Amino acid sequence: MRQDFHETLTVAQPSEAVWAVVSQIPTVLSWISIVEEVEETAPDRYRVVLADRLGPFKLRADLEVGVTERVEPLSIRAHGDGEDRQIGSRLIVDVALELAQLAEGTQLDVSGSYEVTGRPAALGAGSIRKKAATILAQFFAAADASL
Repeated sequence: MRQDFHETLTVAQPSEAVWAVVSQIPTVLSWISIVEEVEETAPDRYRVVLADRLGPFKLRADLEVGVTERVEPLSIRAHGDGEDRQIGSRLIVDVALELAQLAEGTQLDVSGSYEVTGRPAALGAGSIRKKAATILAQFFAAADASL
């Protein structure tokens, strides 16, 4: 099950200030409510542990996340790939953050996709979409509060 997402956040900060925050990948990852642990394994490479409950499933997935492109101070692209061996699920995430200076602030566009495979996807695609929407809403609330 693959799902695309896109959201725009406008903040009353100059783009340099927003870039200083969003270019710190552990900070951005901390805005994702199901991130339990982040460890930098190499420059722009991270091991991320996700933990959550999705209906009858208890998710605990290890992801390898890497920045695939960084254009300072305009955009960052990242790719994450991992699995939860206990429930036989794989998670793939691609995300892009793009900044645009506005007359009074900065526009932050976040877009990408996530893909969940295995038993949870086969049994609960609707639940996964609903949970992902909640996680994205929490992410943008945390981003807005931090920026």
